[in-house]
Amino acid sequence: MTEEIIIAGFGGQGVLSMGKILAYSGIMQEQEVSWMPSYGPEMRGGTANVTVIISDERISSPILTIFDTAIILNQQSMDKFEKSVKPGGTLIYDPNGITHHPERKDIRIFQIEGAQLAAEMGNTKIFNMIVLGAYMNVKPIVKLENVIKGLKKSLPERYHKLIPLNEDAIRLGMKNVAEIAN
Repeated sequence: MTEEIIIAGFGGQGVLSMGKILAYSGIMQEQEVSWMPSYGPEMRGGTANVTVIISDERISSPILTIFDTAIILNQQSMDKFEKSVKPGGTLIYDPNGITHHPERKDIRIFQIEGAQLAAEMGNTKIFNMIVLGAYMNVKPIVKLENVIKGLKKSLPERYHKLIPLNEDAIRLGMKNVAEIAN
């Protein structure tokens, strides 16, 4: 099993940390992983993306041009990466700020109202964990307990008190993702 993922959105949405947590989760499951971030000089507010590969086999190269799954969090990323999903692949997106929704017929498309759910939970910083939960429902390649371990690895210790909130956000995302008929 090899899963090649692109996560893309604005800097500050937790794109890179979501990828890092996925990579740590794969390590906790004794899988081969690659985590390759890409972001502009703007960092916050500019576009950011990260490529994550999780595999049972050695990873020959972290550089990809097509993906099994794209997790899209803004319109610029939708415009850039929708066409990069392999036929039969998966696209997961938050519709907040998306003006041109995905139209491909050869992939599975899922929607998660991550920004809205995070606002309802009273903490917009957990947006990325809600989206991660949606991914985990659609593609259960990492186990929740390993994601929690990944959170502990990637979050500074002073933020470990927020891990239960992050876990709640992941579970909320798992329950609220919906496939879009196309």
